[in-house]
Amino acid sequence: MSKPEYVILLHGLARSANSMNKIAERLNEEGYSVINIDYPSRDYPLEELAEKVMSDALSRSGDQRVNFVTHSMGGILVRQYLSNHQVENLNRVVMLGPPNKGSEIVDKLSDVPSFHFINGAAGTQLGTGDFSIPNKLGKANFNVGIIAGTKSINLLLSAFIPEANDGKVSVASTKLDGMNDHIAMETTHTFMMKNKKVIEQVVLYLKTGMFQHSD
Repeated sequence: MSKPEYVILLHGLARSANSMNKIAERLNEEGYSVINIDYPSRDYPLEELAEKVMSDALSRSGDQRVNFVTHSMGGILVRQYLSNHQVENLNRVVMLGPPNKGSEIVDKLSDVPSFHFINGAAGTQLGTGDFSIPNKLGKANFNVGIIAGTKSINLLLSAFIPEANDGKVSVASTKLDGMNDHIAMETTHTFMMKNKKVIEQVVLYLKTGMFQHSD
């Protein structure tokens, strides 16, 4: 690369930048300039979070070409921001386990008293209803590839999701109108960003705009 191409990493709800470290290390090996953002995912509503987090992240990359790799709610922050702003130097986005149509778990548990305490205001906005934030944002107007997980380590939560899922989000819910590519992989929501096969698919998409699908 003649100039360093940036990749901004956005972790999911109630996680930290440390959860994206393995992806960061791999992308550094590929010569990308990596910005691994740590943000207070439970402190603000999604709309406010998106403005704060995305503006800060993009200010660090300047006018260089920039990509995003997100986990879970991090993908919704990108969608929320891009619904109101145009990023001229945006190249590609890879989303891991994004609740693009919301999560049934939020529908079931959002009224439980401890849910808001654990997940904050943003967590309560991720349901599957027509007025949830993910479902109000419309189709993708940017180049995005999406990786869904099909394995769960939490059978209790999976019982709330009536189809193939990663323990938090169904495969169907990860899909987004206007997406460029989509792949389902045997990995869990909690650990997909540490999965070597997932990380290699991330690298491939950033380089080519496509995932490697098995025959």
